[in-house]
Amino acid sequence: MKTKFCASWKSSIQPRKQRKYIYNCPLHIKRKFLKCNLSKFLRKDIKKRNIVVIKGDKIRVMRGNFKDKEGIVKNTDIKKTKIYVEEIKKKEKKGKEIFVPLNPSNVQIIELNLKDTKRINK
Repeated sequence: MKTKFCASWKSSIQPRKQRKYIYNCPLHIKRKFLKCNLSKFLRKDIKKRNIVVIKGDKIRVMRGNFKDKEGIVKNTDIKKTKIYVEEIKKKEKKGKEIFVPLNPSNVQIIELNLKDTKRINK
């Protein structure tokens, strides 16, 4: 694999090459890494297993320190592939509250934000 992103690269067993692909890929491909699982009820309605998270979706945290907490997505960071939820915060040493970045693989979508017309058509 070359030093920069290679579109023709298929896959590799080596984790270092897989990580390199993720870090160097352009944003339109990195957005696909923001997919997370749907709840069982949504799977029946949409007939898909996972979908890209956007601002306004309601999610449930499935793993980590904030397990079983629910909230609405405040922001998504495509470059870092992280999700920020309104109800999930922690305090810094100075006392300032900050949003905790979550990995999309550790959350599940409960309700969809249907204000996006492109999302509804798909």
